[in-house]
Formats: sequence, C-alpha cells, structure tokens
Amino acid sequence: MKFNYSFVSILACTIFAFFIACSDEDNPVLNITHPAAFVVNGLGNTISVIDLNDDTKVYDISLNGAKYPHHIYLNSDKSKFAVAITGTDLSGGHTGHGGGSTGGYKVQIFNSITGVIEKEIALTKLPHNAVFSPNGSELWIPQSDTPSHVFIYSTTDWKKLKEITVGHLTSEVTFSADGSKVYSANTDEASVSIIDPITKTVVTTVSVGTTPVGAWPASNGKMYVDNEISKTVSEIDVATNLVTATINLGFKPGYVAYNELHAELWVSDADNGKVVYYKLVAGVWTKNGEIFTGSDAHAIVFNTDESKAYVTNQGAGNVSVIDLNTHTKIKDILVGSKPNGLVLKQ
Repeated sequence: MKFNYSFVSILACTIFAFFIACSDEDNPVLNITHPAAFVVNGLGNTISVIDLNDDTKVYDISLNGAKYPHHIYLNSDKSKFAVAITGTDLSGGHTGHGGGSTGGYKVQIFNSITGVIEKEIALTKLPHNAVFSPNGSELWIPQSDTPSHVFIYSTTDWKKLKEITVGHLTSEVTFSADGSKVYSANTDEASVSIIDPITKTVVTTVSVGTTPVGAWPASNGKMYVDNEISKTVSEIDVATNLVTATINLGFKPGYVAYNELHAELWVSDADNGKVVYYKLVAGVWTKNGEIFTGSDAHAIVFNTDESKAYVTNQGAGNVSVIDLNTHTKIKDILVGSKPNGLVLKQ
C-alpha cells in the first residue's frame, strides 16, 4: 500500500508550523526517505518522484512557476538536488539552444527529503545545468553566451566565488568520475573546455564533433561527449586530455552512460527512440545491441548495483526501466511532459 504523501504533508505543516514554512497545496512538504528517482519534466514544469522499491511514480513536485527545467544533480550526501531553469524548450536539440526563451533564468536547489525549494539563484543567461562539486561545497553553473562563462557558488552562503570564461554557447558542465577535472561542452564551437577545479582555470580546450552537448563521466577514466549534428561520440582521456576515440553513430545522441559491470557504453538514440550499447572489440567501440524505449530517448542512469537502467523518453513522457542482465525493458513509468534529466537517490 502506497504512503499518502498529502496526509503526511498536511500533518507536517500542522505540527511544525512554527518551525518550517510549508508550501501551498500544489507542493506540500514531503517525506522522501525511500530510495527514489527524481525526474525533470521539461514541459510539464514539475519533478516526478519515483519510488525505486516498486518503480512507481508517487508524487510530482512543482517548481514555483518556473518554466522549462532542465537536468538535475544531487550533492555528495544526497540531501539536496539542483535543477536548471532554462525558460527554453531544449527537447528539439541544442543548436542555438533550442526554441524561443521565456526568460526567468535561474537555478533551484531543493531539499531531497521534503521536496522544498531551499534556494533560488537568479541568472541573466541560460543555465543548461547546475552541478555540485564532489565534496558538495560548490555549485558550478554554466551561463550560455558568446563567450560563455561558468559561475561557481559556495553552497555554504551561496556567494559567487569565481567566474570562468569558456567557449561559445556552452551547454552541460560536468565533473570527471574522479573529480579531478571539469568539462564545459562548448556547443557552438565544437569543443570542450577542460578546467582544473582547484585553480579554477581552463587547462586546455579540445576539438570534438559538431554541436557537443555534454561530456559524460565514466569509471574507466574517460569522458564521453555526445555531438548532436555530427552524430558521433568523442572519447576524451581524463589523464592526458586527448581525444582517444570517435564513435560514428548514425543517429542523434541524447546522452552517454558507461556501465562498469558489463563494460558497455550506452548511448540514447533520440532519432529512433531507443538506447544502443557498445562493447570494446579489439580496441574499437562496436555496437553490441539496442533496446527500444520510447520516443526521443534521452538521459540514462544505472542503479547502484547496476541491475537496472532508467531512461527518460522526452517524446513519450515516460521513464523506461531496463533489466541490465537480460537487456530487456521491464516497464514504462508515466511521468510528466518531456522528461529530460533524472537522478537516483539510493
């Protein structure tokens, strides 16, 4: 039997009215202590909460009127998550950064247990995402412009610590798996700026494919860049800063994720509504299979024990759950309109 979150929220507001500020009826205070997936609904302007115990949606969190949320990241202790508010529909692609903008650029930081917005950072340019540093002390936010900048905020007092100039129309900013470097995908320059997170300076800029959107971290010491227009994935070696492989896909990639247990590279096929997975064969990434998920497949996340994969399907408005041992889809979970990013709190 599912927990009645509305009842819990009303009770919490009644008991703790003098200690916490309860939100309105559309966004009551929650109690998300179970393993959960948080899914950003880009057109629905909500965050869906999925109970990972049985893979069912249990609640939608509203965004206080914010429009076109995009991607989501947890901090190191998983007590908070950050969502970028782009004011722009990015589901059709990232050339020129999607469709028309409604403004209202900001980043919202949520409490991952209560679902309450704890902080909003207003911005003047489009933020593609907002990512916490590995120790959770900083929040890194790209500002898409010509040239773009990466802003770094302290998560203690939310003061801006640093502003780093990178390439043109930057999209995603990400950390390597070991936290030693930061990557800014310069979408309008076919390049990735590599940043030292200690000195907070650009170490080098490497050329990749056309319209890079994100450099996605992998536990094998690489970063994988999805290039939308050239329909390729560029592999960057974290240690040497060199592009060590280019995978020709034949479709527009939406996301790249490395599965360590099976040594597979998963790429979402936004054109055909599926994920395609690759294996290294004689040192070359070679297609090993595909799984149909739903229209405009996008983000891919593996659970902790790598028994399942979760894939957002922007066109279908759902999340596909995949059994990693059999490479078959278990179910689809209906969420909101145009889901893009997701994270798992386990």
